[in-house]
This record gives sequence, structure tokens and C-alpha cells, in this order.
Amino acid sequence: MITMTEIARLTGVSQPTVSRVLNGNTSVNPEVREKVLACAREHHFQPNAMARSLVGSGTKLIGVVLTDISNSFFADLEKYMEQAAREKGYSLILFNSDYDREKEKHCLEVMRRYRVDGLIIVPVLEQDPKFRAEIKELDIPAVSITRQTEHMDCVYIDHAAAGARVAEHLRHIGCENYLFVGTTGDRKYQGFAEKMKESDPDFEQKLTVIETKDSGKIRSILQAHFREHPGKCGIFAYNDRRAVQLHGILQRLGISMPDQAALVGFDNTYTCEYLYPGLSSVSQPNREMAARAVDILIQKIEQPANQECFDNPMQAELVIRESSER
Repeated sequence: MITMTEIARLTGVSQPTVSRVLNGNTSVNPEVREKVLACAREHHFQPNAMARSLVGSGTKLIGVVLTDISNSFFADLEKYMEQAAREKGYSLILFNSDYDREKEKHCLEVMRRYRVDGLIIVPVLEQDPKFRAEIKELDIPAVSITRQTEHMDCVYIDHAAAGARVAEHLRHIGCENYLFVGTTGDRKYQGFAEKMKESDPDFEQKLTVIETKDSGKIRSILQAHFREHPGKCGIFAYNDRRAVQLHGILQRLGISMPDQAALVGFDNTYTCEYLYPGLSSVSQPNREMAARAVDILIQKIEQPANQECFDNPMQAELVIRESSER
């Protein structure tokens, strides 16, 4: 790759003049400017983003930290963020925290070294004071996506409201007992449980929570549950990966959907419509969330005096398929 020093030698122009031309200074003599630009184009000159950042002109890089890049939901989200950023002249650097706070902390440290102009992150623990302190120490604009996060710009859907919508659906189709696959600290669970309790004070006695991801253990729990509870079971999984796992186990156990088990996932990933029976799932507005997060971040990068904190809740939609309703 050609350097500014080599361009100066080839064109017979001083290196400081080459630097001024390539950094957009229009005060240079037009003939000299065109000679330098022609040489740069011919030799495919690429500016050093890190060097530019050291003189205060920014890197045009946005750091993105996702919790699970292997999840197709997050892959879609990253794709839409990349499209939105590219349209505004920015590029992304992508990292995966794997739901691990130590890995997340390492990702943030790498962001510091790369001197990114801003950060979009799916926090592992959005309310952790240590996480918020680490974000503050970065001293760059940052947006939390998919999670409502205090004292940060954020774009998300209301997970509690989405969980409540699933509860309404399962209750409406006549479920008599319930399984939640995930953790009770999840806002999806909290909205689901609160809505159920409104009409059924004994809901907690009818509920089994499955926190493990191990297929063998899940199979054993399901077998025991359906032996003890013969009525129709409503199952809500915190994401589609777990819902697809359950879908397969239920079929291997010979438990029919939706007659014996009504299954609902979360994220409405592309797999849902290709399963048989098709998987009901909560759909998030990925493209809109991604574009809004990028817009807010770039606005903060380019208008640093803007101190307004943006809180952007968006609406989710429950897409009902054959796994929970014929």
C-alpha cells in the first residue's frame, strides 16, 4: 500500500502538502491538488483511520457489541446496522460478548484501543452499575439496543408488554398449565407472569420454569410435566433458539402442537415459518431498531453538544402460527 511519503516522492510535492490534500484542504493549488489525487487514485491509497483519529478527525468507525452473534436475530440486527451506517459513511467493528460480563469488559477495552467514534451495544446486564461506569469511562457516544438502559440512549421493545401479549394469547386458546423457558429475572417473564396473575391467582402453582439449556434435562422435565399435568400446556420460550429446541423435543416425545402443547418463541427468526408445525413467535422491528440506533449514535458523534438522552421504545408483534393455534 502506498504511503503519503511515497506519493510526495512520485509527484515532487512536499509531504505536508500531500497530507493537506488528502485530508480535504482546498487551499492547495488546484494543479498540485489534482496531481496528488491522481497519484493516490492510481496507487489505491488508503488513509490510516487510526492516524486520522490521533489528530482529531475521527475514525468513522462504530463499535458494535452483541451478546450472541450466532443467533440469527442478532445477525439480522447487525446487517441492518451495517447498512444504515454505510449510508452515512461509517463502518462497523463487531464483537461478541457471549452473555459474559468479563468478555463484554474486554470488548469495551478493545473499542478504546481502536478509538471508535461511537458504540452500539446489547448489554449483558444493563442495570449493572459497573457496566454503566465502564461505558462512562469510554467517553464516547453509546447507544444500548434491544435493552432499556438507564442513563443511556437506548432503542428497544418493551419486553414486559411483549410477554403480557403472549400470556393473553395462551390464556385465550385455553391453556391450563404453563412452562416458561428462561430466567425469572427476564422482563419477558415478568410481563408474562403479571398478566397471568391478573386473571388467575393460582398461576404460579400451574407454572414450571426451565432454566437449563441441556436437551437431555429439558426432555426429562417435559416428560415429567406432561405425566403430571394432562391438560393443554402453554409454553413460552425467551428466544427462538430455545423454542426450536423445544419444538424438536416435543415432537420426539409424541406431544402434539397445538393440541397438547401451545409453543411460542421470541424474535420471529426466519426458521419459524419453515418448521412444521410453524412456530409462533414475537417479532421485533429489527430494521427500524437498527436504523434508529445508528441515527441517534451518529447524531451524538457529529453534534457532541447534544446532551439529550433518547429513550426509544418500539412495538413488537405476536406472529401466530400452527404451534399455538390452528
